[in-house]
Amino acid sequence: MMNTQVTSIQALHQNLLSLLVYREVLGDRVGQAFLELLQSLIRADSAIALQAYGSWFSALAERGQGWRDYLLDRLLTAENSFSQQKSDDLPSALIDAVKRDLQILQSLYKCRSEQVCEWVSQQTSAENLTAWSDELLQEKTAAPLKAKLKTMQDWADAVDELSVYYREFGTGIFAKYQAFRWQRGQLAAIAHPDLQQASDLIGYETQREMLLKNTEFLLSGKSALHILLYGSRGSGKSSLVKSLLRQYGDRQLRLIEVGKSELKDLPAIVEPLRNLPQKFIIFVDDLSFEEDDDAYKALKVVLEGNLTARPQNVVVYATSNRRHLVREFFDDRPRPKDADEVHHWDTVQEKLSFSDRFGLTLTFEPADQATYLKMIHHLAQQAGITLESEDLDYRALQWATRHNGRSGRTARQFIDFLTADLALFEPFHS
Repeated sequence: MMNTQVTSIQALHQNLLSLLVYREVLGDRVGQAFLELLQSLIRADSAIALQAYGSWFSALAERGQGWRDYLLDRLLTAENSFSQQKSDDLPSALIDAVKRDLQILQSLYKCRSEQVCEWVSQQTSAENLTAWSDELLQEKTAAPLKAKLKTMQDWADAVDELSVYYREFGTGIFAKYQAFRWQRGQLAAIAHPDLQQASDLIGYETQREMLLKNTEFLLSGKSALHILLYGSRGSGKSSLVKSLLRQYGDRQLRLIEVGKSELKDLPAIVEPLRNLPQKFIIFVDDLSFEEDDDAYKALKVVLEGNLTARPQNVVVYATSNRRHLVREFFDDRPRPKDADEVHHWDTVQEKLSFSDRFGLTLTFEPADQATYLKMIHHLAQQAGITLESEDLDYRALQWATRHNGRSGRTARQFIDFLTADLALFEPFHS
């Protein structure tokens, strides 16, 4: 490798190490592998250079993302002292540091994958080394600022626009992902959420419209209600909530799924969301409680609030097969001979009225035959099934009788089975 190239690599490496505000951009596996690669090239350590190049290449490949797109995404989602500021009155030293960091990152952005591959090839004499892509799997709805940065002469001029962008779209995982799951005290991003289609929920149009309207309230900054979706199993309650991401994900809606066993963490989950620009739905599926359940008390605090004001950007959407969420037994009901609790009926009424703490309850009745067949024909049309209507109805009703009864879930299972069956064993019907 020529001395001028080594000098250029060394200068780039030193500049990246000197980042003051945006150090986190290269803090993940991709960035650390790239820094190690530059260092190995400076030291002329061929073995380490090949290992680092392999780590850098495979990390980008796992992300399915080009090198330049990776850098832009890391820049736009960075969590640091500048991106998380809420005030316009920032110290001049911070602004100067940001401008310098942006210029350094732009020099890194100009370092194309082919150039990196060439450096490694020259250093190690490795033959036919493959270069990774700079742009890969371009987003259909990329942020306008991301597109602008690709053509800007000097990223230091983007300080004001970046400040506005961070306030509008946030930083970190909430800027990058739409769906999350709370697991063992941590928030885990869901890279590939199950995006349902709200229009697929046949027979419950009124409930769907009420849910969409309340979600519009949330997104518009109005007072939205907590919602309980109650009804028969398989009626599409969970699917309807999940479908909100497909419809509103591009409007900064985020969905956080919290299991019943994790509900005790609800106050700790909700409070950090208060000042974020996104709007959040806490999704609790199949909700019910046993007596003296700690989760019951935690959810009650979130629904009713305490001395701390309720965040206006957070609502709870819960599904349940039970109208009365807290399990009650006949032995719970007071009898004249009981003397253990003077106001026992107050306890019973608290249990029975817990669902009333949700501002809105949407009821999903079991599907009748006409509604079930309407679901079947809608899904069959989507799947491209061309059976005669009478034949389709007969098969669908037989399936419901032999399996789980008439419901949206049963209809989906039948159509999935029929699609595969027609393709593999009855091709003459297709």
